[in-house]
Amino acid sequence: MSDELPRTFKHVIVWLVLGAAVFVAFLWHEREQKRANFVVAGDVVEIRRAADGHYHWPGTVNGREVDFLVDTGATGIAIPRDLARELKLPIDGTTRSMTAGGEVRGEIVRADLVLSGGVRVARARMVALPALESPLLGMDVLGRLPWQQRNNTLVFDLRPDAPRSGEKPR
Repeated sequence: MSDELPRTFKHVIVWLVLGAAVFVAFLWHEREQKRANFVVAGDVVEIRRAADGHYHWPGTVNGREVDFLVDTGATGIAIPRDLARELKLPIDGTTRSMTAGGEVRGEIVRADLVLSGGVRVARARMVALPALESPLLGMDVLGRLPWQQRNNTLVFDLRPDAPRSGEKPR
């Protein structure tokens, strides 16, 4: 009986180490996938469609790192209400928003937004929504940027002289 305990203990340790190695490898793979889907080359930002079928733009809200879901169907920026509370964002009012799940009541907040690649919006108006899983980046920001979609890639040309959405190239 005393010989069994150390042998069983060794098996448990081996399985725990293998499980931890698989977990770390999965996290590394996920990080590399995100890095491969987002490329900044000078003043051009390329975002490739991720495995989940969406475009993701890393950034910060009041200095807190977040992963924005690019949503060209959204009018504005929306963040999870829990994030707004965590950041202690003051509430400017309330609003009703139409979402895929129907109408929800949200809180209007303001925060500094910085997107990887150099896009900055001071005191951006955002709607904090309950049950929202990931921050959404809407057309109030995207509409100010020159961008196009091609081959499952969103390309943003952030040069100051780049034509804005709807303008003819110079």
